[in-house]
Amino acid sequence: MTFVIVESCIDVLDQSCIEVCPVDCIHTDSEDRMCYIEPNECIDCALCEPACPVEAIFKDEDVPESDAEFAHLNRLWFKDKTTTRARIEELMGSS
Repeated sequence: MTFVIVESCIDVLDQSCIEVCPVDCIHTDSEDRMCYIEPNECIDCALCEPACPVEAIFKDEDVPESDAEFAHLNRLWFKDKTTTRARIEELMGSS
């Protein structure tokens, strides 16, 4: 199990989650519109979940169905940032 950051993080980038993560598994770059959790580094401590002011962090098994794609996007960002960023732009264009 790991944690996932979902759509409500987009354009918020509060980064409180990054500050409390004991293993530094939450990342973002200056050109990103949200933060991402590296699933292979996350130790499931759950410290990030209450730190998020917009409630954008869920256990992977508890991600709302409407945000299910974000489990994939959190993993994909660590392999292909360009594709992930393009998909976020597509999603935001359709909202």
